[in-house]
Amino acid sequence: MTSDTSQDLDKTAIVEIIKRNLVENLHDVDADKIEATSSMRDHGANSLDIIEVVSATMRELEIRVPRSELTQVENIDQLADKFLEYL
Repeated sequence: MTSDTSQDLDKTAIVEIIKRNLVENLHDVDADKIEATSSMRDHGANSLDIIEVVSATMRELEIRVPRSELTQVENIDQLADKFLEYL
C-alpha cells in the first residue's frame, strides 16, 4: 500500500480486517468468537470462502501475496503475519 494509513497498520489491525472479511463471507459467524489462532475452516469456511476472504483482504491492503507463500498458512494469525511481510 502506498497510502499513509498502510504505514499505521499493525498485526492486530490486519487480523481485524481478516475477521471482518470472514464474517462478510460466512454470515453465521460472530466476529467476537473468531480467535486469531483458529483457522478459517474452524469457522465453517470452505476453500472458495477462504479464497474470497484472502482476496478481499489483499485488495483492501493493496498487496499481492503469491499463492505459493500462502500454502503453509494454518491460521488467521499466520495469515496476518504473511500479509504484514508485504506491506
